[in-house]
Amino acid sequence: MKHSKTLSRIATAVVVALGGLMACGDPTPGDGEQAATGEPLRIAFIAYQNPDQLLESVEPVAEYLEAAIGRPIKTFAATDYAGIVEALKAGTADVGFMGPLQYVIAHQQSGAVPILGEIYDGSPTYLSKIFVRKDSGIETLAQLEAKSMAFVDPLSSSGYLFPLETFIESGLIARRQDAEKFFRKIYFAGGDEQAIRAVLNKFVDAAGVGQYSVRLLRPEEREQLLAIAESRPIPSHCVVVRSGLDPEVTTALQTALLALNEGEHHGLLKNLYAVDGYIVADDDTYAEVANLARKNGFLK
Repeated sequence: MKHSKTLSRIATAVVVALGGLMACGDPTPGDGEQAATGEPLRIAFIAYQNPDQLLESVEPVAEYLEAAIGRPIKTFAATDYAGIVEALKAGTADVGFMGPLQYVIAHQQSGAVPILGEIYDGSPTYLSKIFVRKDSGIETLAQLEAKSMAFVDPLSSSGYLFPLETFIESGLIARRQDAEKFFRKIYFAGGDEQAIRAVLNKFVDAAGVGQYSVRLLRPEEREQLLAIAESRPIPSHCVVVRSGLDPEVTTALQTALLALNEGEHHGLLKNLYAVDGYIVADDDTYAEVANLARKNGFLK
């Protein structure tokens, strides 16, 4: 896969994603103290699997937020990573739930800022891992030379930027563009489950995905895979607001989501990618991601 084709795919993904943004019907306000009035707050979510299922899952959250901040909520599902960046840039979304790499690109392109980071399995960071089949005989990164490799998406942190960095840190490649010479073939699978199943089903020799991707497999399937390397810690996914959003609305949203960490509405977190909760985040939280993105040509 040539670098120009990868860039073309990113550009195409933006167009496809914008066309694939799907609005959920205006949710019914809950029984909060404030009546939902004014312009809707438009929140975009990444659809890692089924967009329709995602929108159904977040509907109770939208109802909670309407009651908490006193403003109508409209939810959208972006069908890929580039789409949610473009939605914030174009002003078609006010808020986005996104990964670290998408955030730093959105920040540079449109001034979007993070207000919260996810806590998952008790941690505000996670890892990317390189998985192979146990019966492949592959035990080191060096053995993947001239082999096929699956990543998730060109704008994925744990599914591209950070797993690729493990090869750079190991001295196997000097920069992102060299990956095309090191591997026989590179595929972008479109999702963590698709990428890790490509290994399981012997379509590719290895996959670079987030550490929790194995949970998408059945126990007997997990037993067939082996992680041969892992990345440095990655800051968690984040909640990002567009530049120019009313500061009062931003503060109200941040407060409402932090309130889910405990109390009667804590169960709603299962509808938000099953996170444990949130912590306050800012641009400095993602400084290392920005440095890697700049090093690899994602940022100027």
